[in-house]
Amino acid sequence: MTSDLPITAEPDPALEQFLADRLYEFNAAATGMDDGLALNIAVRDGHGAIVAGLTGHTWGGCCEIVRLWVHESQRSRGLGTRLMRAAEAEARRRGCDQIVLSTHSFQAPAFYERLGFRRLASVADYPRGHANIVMIKRLLGSVRI
Repeated sequence: MTSDLPITAEPDPALEQFLADRLYEFNAAATGMDDGLALNIAVRDGHGAIVAGLTGHTWGGCCEIVRLWVHESQRSRGLGTRLMRAAEAEARRRGCDQIVLSTHSFQAPAFYERLGFRRLASVADYPRGHANIVMIKRLLGSVRI
């Protein structure tokens, strides 16, 4: 049976934002927590090109790191650690008690473990032959603002 719904493989930032906004509205109403804030860090070279970055958000005492990327030419120089430390400091400033993220088995689980994260769950064969790993780091001494 084929669907009569329009399906596309093209990115749709407007749809992504619309759905994120509607879900946030629902979640805030359901929990009474409407303190959600984006968390974005971009590192640029002398020409303005992004060479590293981190995106995520904070909400309800939790920080979620959604993406972390460092250009190959900048890896093994401590930049990823600096990004994570900056995100952690901001999460603490915003009163977060924990940071959560997911990474794939072929990406950076050992990197996150060195930063104090522990494995919370693993989804096998996501993608096939690998695992998606959910990680958490509890924060002590966060400041509620």
